[in-house]
Amino acid sequence: MHLFLIIALLVIVSAIYSYINARWLKLPGTIGIMSLAILGSIITIVVDKVDPRSAKYLTLLATNINFSTTVLNIMLGFLLFASAFNLNTKRLKKEMRPVFVLSTIGVIISTAIFGSLLYWITGLLDIKMPYIYCLLFGALVSPTDPVAVGAIITKSKLPNNLETIISGESLFNDGIGLVLFISLLEITQSGVDKIDFSKAVMLFAQEVFGGIALGAVTGFLAHRLMKSINDFQTIVLVSFALVMVNSLVATYLHLSIPLAVVTAGLFAGGRSINVDNNDHSHQALEKFWTLIDEILNTMLFVMIGLQMINFPFLQHYWLSGAIGIIVILAARWCSIMLPLTFLRRSLNVNYGSINILTWAGLRGGISIALALSLPASNHRHFILAGTYFIVIFSIIVQGLTLNKVINAIYKDHAKD
Repeated sequence: MHLFLIIALLVIVSAIYSYINARWLKLPGTIGIMSLAILGSIITIVVDKVDPRSAKYLTLLATNINFSTTVLNIMLGFLLFASAFNLNTKRLKKEMRPVFVLSTIGVIISTAIFGSLLYWITGLLDIKMPYIYCLLFGALVSPTDPVAVGAIITKSKLPNNLETIISGESLFNDGIGLVLFISLLEITQSGVDKIDFSKAVMLFAQEVFGGIALGAVTGFLAHRLMKSINDFQTIVLVSFALVMVNSLVATYLHLSIPLAVVTAGLFAGGRSINVDNNDHSHQALEKFWTLIDEILNTMLFVMIGLQMINFPFLQHYWLSGAIGIIVILAARWCSIMLPLTFLRRSLNVNYGSINILTWAGLRGGISIALALSLPASNHRHFILAGTYFIVIFSIIVQGLTLNKVINAIYKDHAKD
């Protein structure tokens, strides 16, 4: 299918779903569009079996989009930059300790607990699943998705400190989770005996700290460039170039693209670029990136829903989905509770907050993209189907009930 036709169909379908949701359903954007996209995929699958010509274009759209490449190599950088650019850096500095702990130690703990529980449960059910593949499954679903999280918590009644912790964690844990996923994937392909762990640790440090350093340098330089001019068109082009420079350089130097782009967004957006009191360049740029974020969000969740057309094996893996949902919730709760228990005295976080942080840990397109990038194996379909069910459950069920959970825990608290 021609590239322009793919883009045109994706935009048209996104506009139709977005209009239906805004006009009639009136659900939170992410949830409504995802639900409509899944419903559209189910109808397409049914219609395709009866009359393939009627479902031709939606089927072609779903099968011709390389979801993994599109999300990880194209959309992710812009989505992460938009979220980081508009994040309140003053609040982030105040909550940096829990954000750092949850986005690093939390992801590792979640991966380990998820992998261990899954290995134990699949053993009880006589499902042959090697432990390393259980850990690999855990690595791709443990990071929370900043796109899904940001789209839903924006309109929630979360206290400001928890909103900052959830947003900050979801921005940074993608980079850690991605590096952890790649490391575990290499072990599954090469074997534990052939892995040089000292080299692996060095590569991990290079990806993480190199990505942060790259983003800090480029973000600082871009901020200085944008502040030195008042031509808004040029300012927008500089911000676009900032995302692309980080993506290209990080790819070439084998650094973490998510961490580089997030750090660049924080440095570029953390301080105003207004050149005088009458200039509103920074506010206009924030609105521009908010619009880009919302448009790409819509298209991403339409793509997630359309992926159901590509998964004819889903009906055979309901069990993996059910197991995955239960295990990821348990792993998420433990990965928050364990590290924050030690920091509880110095943080404004209680066990009610831990329950909210658990339920607000949504998964999205990044997890599916990583699952789709898995090479062919006897366990790929199990992991891919389980990931898809986890993502659908987290966005629709957790997303729809998040405000109820918050209200139940903070009955007498109003947002600061």
